[in-house]
Amino acid sequence: MISTPDRLRVLWLIAGWCGVALVSGYSLVPDPPDLGISQGDKLQHLGAYGGLMLWFSQVYTHRSERRRAAFLLVGMGIALEFAQALTGYREPSAADAAANAAGVAVGWLAAPPRLPNALHLAQSVLNRFR
Repeated sequence: MISTPDRLRVLWLIAGWCGVALVSGYSLVPDPPDLGISQGDKLQHLGAYGGLMLWFSQVYTHRSERRRAAFLLVGMGIALEFAQALTGYREPSAADAAANAAGVAVGWLAAPPRLPNALHLAQSVLNRFR
């Protein structure tokens, strides 16, 4: 039987991968959501990739793990920009790739120990009910 902390960790990772799928999907749809402000898509890129990095940083707490996660997220952002060129209805943008990378950096900088580890807090709350 899987322990509660391990189960929660698995659920946390599944939710993170759902976030990766959501970001990938919105990156490739013909008409993505628009904030209605000039360069608002850059804020969306910054927020999406910052959120993903912050999310995965709750699980990957060691520097080498975070470095790997950051590298993979930046790579994903670049790969999706190239994939947009193949769609015929989206255009790749170096500025979008830069906003993705900046988001990853912001997520890393905000990650524990600067902000509390939400996964550990959730585990603590669940342990109180055991």
